[in-house]
Amino acid sequence: MKTASLANDLIYNEDKPAIKVLLETDSGKEIRIALKQGQSMKRHQTPFPIVVEIFEGKIKFGVEDEVLSLEKGDLIALEGSVPHDLLAEENSIVRLSLNKLDSAQRVENVAKQ
Repeated sequence: MKTASLANDLIYNEDKPAIKVLLETDSGKEIRIALKQGQSMKRHQTPFPIVVEIFEGKIKFGVEDEVLSLEKGDLIALEGSVPHDLLAEENSIVRLSLNKLDSAQRVENVAKQ
């Protein structure tokens, strides 16, 4: 059994989103992305399907040619290779569910852009 918390030990970076792998299982990875208001993750895509949950806050989520306003409790699932971006409208905590074959390092690299 493994446990983790989206809310505990939360640290926001001043200059870029804070990425933390919370759990890794045989089937996937659960990652917390903490964004301060105004921080973003530029347009990118993943080779595998993902699920994004807004645990806290409010995010502008650009997907292809549409911008969605996602708030606490909202979920969105994307297939692989779908371009998307995020902009925090307020301090936000995002849960990202990745395929086991995907890389947390890839997510960290996107956050550094």
